[in-house]
Amino acid sequence: MERLGTGIGWRPEIADAVERMPGIDWVEAVAENVCPGHLPESLVRLRERGVTVIPHGVSLGLGGAERPDAGRLAELAERVQALGAPLITEHIAFVRAGGPLTASPRLEAGHLLPVPRTRDALDVLCENVRIAQDALPVPLAVENIAALISWPGEEMTEGQFLYELADRTGVRLLIDVANLHTNHVNRGEDPAKALAELPLEAIAYVHVAGGFERDGVWHDSHAHAVPQPVLDILTDLASRVTPPGVLLERDENFPEPGELERELGAIRGAVEKGAVEREAAEGRAAAEGRAAAEGAALGGLASAETSSSGSRPRETPRAAQVPRETPTRDGAVRAEAVAEPARQRLALAQASLLSALVAGTPVPEGFDRVRLGVQARALAGKRADVVAKVAPELPVILGNGYRRAFLGYSQGHPMTDGYRRDALDFAGYLLADGRLEDARVRSELQEWWLERSGPRPRSRRPGVRLARATRRVLLRR
Repeated sequence: MERLGTGIGWRPEIADAVERMPGIDWVEAVAENVCPGHLPESLVRLRERGVTVIPHGVSLGLGGAERPDAGRLAELAERVQALGAPLITEHIAFVRAGGPLTASPRLEAGHLLPVPRTRDALDVLCENVRIAQDALPVPLAVENIAALISWPGEEMTEGQFLYELADRTGVRLLIDVANLHTNHVNRGEDPAKALAELPLEAIAYVHVAGGFERDGVWHDSHAHAVPQPVLDILTDLASRVTPPGVLLERDENFPEPGELERELGAIRGAVEKGAVEREAAEGRAAAEGRAAAEGAALGGLASAETSSSGSRPRETPRAAQVPRETPTRDGAVRAEAVAEPARQRLALAQASLLSALVAGTPVPEGFDRVRLGVQARALAGKRADVVAKVAPELPVILGNGYRRAFLGYSQGHPMTDGYRRDALDFAGYLLADGRLEDARVRSELQEWWLERSGPRPRSRRPGVRLARATRRVLLRR
């Protein structure tokens, strides 16, 4: 695997700061936010300096019941080529459910949701990964996600699940140590055990990020400083293997550049500490090996006598592991043979869960109702935040009432398409609902909605959009 070094997630809000940061070997950009034909000038300059740029997808839904969409895969391939990336990454998650497999309306989660660690889900995921690998021009790496909820009836640990996935498909792994910490707090899973079960040679690189704890639940916000427990997990990983690359993720609430540089320094320090521990462990193992060899030579005669007496040495039991398939042609055929029934079962389970989270249907049997409530509120909150970014005029028009109005709308209107469609539907709902008592607000919202959904196309010129937004702000003074 190519050595990447230390990197940071590239975001438009910190683009200038990232360009000036010392010691940045590579960056990662959200694939869906990059237009292949119009790359941001900051990314172009970084590439010209020799900084590697890796696209990181968030909406493919490899863990979903349906096969990956060919159009989405083609778009990811375009971004790989435009950025000259050596690999591309995605998530082990599902992001939508419903549709033809369940004969129910398609629902969008708007966020990464965990895949059940079951045989069915693994078979489906393996086939989906193979499809993606065939469609992409560079190697694919997939990331473990943070989870607020647990599926009932899981059959494998996270480490076993990832081991089998890599073993059967050859896919590389993007290990997010912050997500291991999240799953430790929220699901009681041991990060050290997960690391011990991973195929370390399959690691492409590592993510590090911050979050916060509220009411005993860890939220992987990417908006806070990296806490010490996450750095400790990074050190543990680095004590087992040299990670090809380590990257700091920050998506919002950006601090001053100096603070980000200090976080990068702490990340480098954690990796260096792990390397020292690994070298010390290797030295101890080498010394023990030499001592064992000397002991074996001295005790050779006694060993021979024991063998000749007819007694047999005790066999060391194999480590407990989940049976796995060898990625041969026969194995691939067998996996495909079980994939269709598995897809049906997985589709029903995922649709039932997502409907409970975003449409208010009954909680599926076996799930923690309280924790599902936390997840549902988190999804609604993120949905409101993203719509505010996609359509920044809406918070300006609605003022302090934007968030309350959107959360009220979201309770009865699950997202069925992308965020831009969601923004339009939200505005249309408010206009049709008749709850906007302020005539000026109603007029501005109607103008905004008509510009985007009416017969007159919205201007593509940034200056026109800025002028209209400025006009709205001035009218409020």
